[in-house]
Amino acid sequence: MRYPQHCIYIYKRFFCVCQHHCRRCGRCFCDKCSSQKVALPRMCFVDPVRQCAECSLISQKEVEFYDKQLKVLTAGGTFLVRVDSSEKSETMVCRLSNNHRYLFLDGESHFEVELSRISSMQVLTEGSTPGDKPKSLCATPPLTFDLFLGCSLRASGMVLQYKPPGSQNLQQLHMDPADDKRIASAWLAAMHKAAKFLYESRDQ
Repeated sequence: MRYPQHCIYIYKRFFCVCQHHCRRCGRCFCDKCSSQKVALPRMCFVDPVRQCAECSLISQKEVEFYDKQLKVLTAGGTFLVRVDSSEKSETMVCRLSNNHRYLFLDGESHFEVELSRISSMQVLTEGSTPGDKPKSLCATPPLTFDLFLGCSLRASGMVLQYKPPGSQNLQQLHMDPADDKRIASAWLAAMHKAAKFLYESRDQ
């Protein structure tokens, strides 16, 4: 590996072999500027690895997401699900697949939504309704997230649009908490945090 002559963070000249690269961004730093060691599960580093100060903060948030929110999403929540403009709803358990690529919805029927085919997602809070203008959190194609960011408001539903396999037409799912609203709201809150997390780390 070819190292630069200076630590790019403080522009300190390398006089010895104390040259290290951040395992996340790949840039070169002196020992002091890359002393943080944090796990990096998204790159298959389960054990803590050397990272620069900026990347270590992001990685710490990722570790927290993997330890907390991801478990909630894979456990699932129970919702009343409506497709498009239909008024008929079905009670279904929605959960993230173990490979984190699909949303599974199980009730009397079963279908899967591939995350890569979701074009927009709207997480609602109490007092908001679909059609209200939300704060746009992520505007990076192909996926956009629109969320209502209330400080103390509980997540009360979700609307997402996606393209079913073999179709170019968007289908819309309306999801409202059913049965145990506490678990459903926690699941929606985890989706909210996942969207926020994706937005904040989109350029990392």
